[in-house]
Amino acid sequence: MDLTAFKALSFDCYGTLIDWEAGIIAVLSPWALEQGLSLSDEELLLAYASAEAEVAAGEFALYPEVLASAFRRTGAALGREVSDEWAARLGSSVPDWPAFPDSAEALARLASRYQLIIVSNVHRAGFAGSNLRLRGDFAAIITAEDVGAYKPAENHFRALDTTLDALGVKRSELLHVAQSLFHDHVPAKREGLRSVWINRRHDRPGWGATPEPSGDFSYDLEFGSMGEFADAVDKAF
Repeated sequence: MDLTAFKALSFDCYGTLIDWEAGIIAVLSPWALEQGLSLSDEELLLAYASAEAEVAAGEFALYPEVLASAFRRTGAALGREVSDEWAARLGSSVPDWPAFPDSAEALARLASRYQLIIVSNVHRAGFAGSNLRLRGDFAAIITAEDVGAYKPAENHFRALDTTLDALGVKRSELLHVAQSLFHDHVPAKREGLRSVWINRRHDRPGWGATPEPSGDFSYDLEFGSMGEFADAVDKAF
């Protein structure tokens, strides 16, 4: 694939640029310890993944409420109650989630080649906190708060079409970059978008905080990190 043929990159943020699993575990792990649950981080993430997907597919709520509700469902599935205090702690934690070490530098390099667009399952305040870590120069930011739904629903991608028109970018000139097969590469295939898989979990088994993909997916290139992707772009140019 000719990486020089594209004019814009659309990014998922959480899981791709921000280490959302580390952020979630920073709350779930001490809660599990308090509850006397002997579960590994991977076991906690697996329990959480399905709970968040179920909440996000229901009636729309801002992401802090989704996180809190998903935490309560996770607790119920594990036979433990999640207090309002613990639920609120996860719900308010998004700005504290760490960026992957290579994200900011990779974004800065990519911004010299392409227009960058965020397409994320988050609220605007949460992303603003995350971008203090990413320092990204984004041409557009599309959040769940803006479109009233969560990926893999189509809402983000209809807003993306409008954004591309405003930026003067053809669909064929857009490359979607994401970690989650479930949230991003399934809908990218459905939408006919070319995509790059940033396989952040390449050295770990299982799906982590992301559900197993529930539909057909594809991707054109795979990299283990954003740094590797940015290196490939620099080499192409």
